[in-house]
Amino acid sequence: MTLRMKLTAITLDCPDPLALAAFYQQVTGLEPHPKSDSEFAGLSRADGLLIGFQRVDDYRAPRWPDPTLPQQFHLDFAVEDLDEAEARLLELGAGKPEHQPGKDRWRVFTDPAGHPFCLVRG
Repeated sequence: MTLRMKLTAITLDCPDPLALAAFYQQVTGLEPHPKSDSEFAGLSRADGLLIGFQRVDDYRAPRWPDPTLPQQFHLDFAVEDLDEAEARLLELGAGKPEHQPGKDRWRVFTDPAGHPFCLVRG
């Protein structure tokens, strides 16, 4: 028998939940959760999915692709124009690591707290 589960939230550790939520809000257009504060902030999607950002003392950012501080997970976002999306992300404070294994199919970026995420053509 298959267990069926509905994904309701993805939560990222970070040093500043409100700042990281603001970054992802600008990137995704998702709505800020009304109960966001300095310990936990969230963004809501119409279907109920929440992306959460929780404060962690002594947070250590992943250093992709360095295995001593691994990525732990990553998010993928589909975009129509990789170059246009890249320019906007960098303007908003994202980083772009030198190591780019996706060639022209996808690009790896890091959010302001160091979490890697990818843009894919979509």
